[in-house]
Amino acid sequence: MTVAGLVLAAGAGSRFGRPKALVEVDGEPLVRRAVRLLRAGGCTPVHAVIGAGADELPALPGAVPVLNRRWRAGLGASLRCGLTSLPGYAAAVVVVLVDQPSLAPGAVRRVRAAYAAGASVAVATYAGRAGHPVLLARATWPMVARHAVGDRGARDFLRARSDLVVPVPCDGVGSPADVDTPADLAAF
Repeated sequence: MTVAGLVLAAGAGSRFGRPKALVEVDGEPLVRRAVRLLRAGGCTPVHAVIGAGADELPALPGAVPVLNRRWRAGLGASLRCGLTSLPGYAAAVVVVLVDQPSLAPGAVRRVRAAYAAGASVAVATYAGRAGHPVLLARATWPMVARHAVGDRGARDFLRARSDLVVPVPCDGVGSPADVDTPADLAAF
């Protein structure tokens, strides 16, 4: 059962002032950090959806870069682009956002374990609140794509089909905190 990884990293980072995929934490661009997270969590292949700043991105060892020419249309367009880029043998995908540098491989492994136990949608939770990573079985991808519009990724799908969602507690396994501004990065 192949579980792919998908990094959504195409945005311009308007609140940050530049594409967050290019922002470095400990000398490593956030997009590379996210790829490394998914690979360490056991995902293969890993695709990274890029857009704004794509010509400035460094090589992405261990990932297939997927250019979303419609990145300005928002997160939904990037999610749809990423899902369609995945190979036919991928039975499921673990999705992460590029701006969450404190996510941990243990959380990826936990949502993968929920899938192996029968979940078609597994969502990491922290203190009872849904976060990332999010695992989506292939059978859900058409429904996810229909809900992924504008700056909304899978959120509307997860709400509409809460009957499919298996919450996976990930307290103590990293943090879903976003780095949306330079002040967030400084606090990180």
